[in-house]
Amino acid sequence: MSTHPINLIFRFLLEITALGTMGYWGWMAGEGYLRLIMAFLIPFIAAMVWGIFAVPNDPSRSGRAPVPVSGTIRLVIELTIFAISIWMVYNLGYSLWGRLFAVAVITHYLLSMDRLTWLLKKSNRNNGDNNLKLF
Repeated sequence: MSTHPINLIFRFLLEITALGTMGYWGWMAGEGYLRLIMAFLIPFIAAMVWGIFAVPNDPSRSGRAPVPVSGTIRLVIELTIFAISIWMVYNLGYSLWGRLFAVAVITHYLLSMDRLTWLLKKSNRNNGDNNLKLF
């Protein structure tokens, strides 16, 4: 189910929402030039981490892994980025939207149990995958 086109679109929209939320939070939290820097730098850093650290041959991504990591590390990265963006929504005072966003993220992961299982299997260092050099 995790590679179904509708779920991939749903995942993409969640990722865009997370990055957009980070930018909006940075804009609202900063003042002057710092506001502009935070609005662009926070989501940029999150997007870079999200794109660079990957599990080789992840079927929900392109398969490329600029910096190969284990499935557990990848899952922690994803959940951390979503958790930070959900916290930012709450911090901005939009508690209903924060709850809705959290429910959407949880729903996505429930629909992607096959990917979660795959990621956790890729966490086993003895699975013969020599590409997992980091962690």
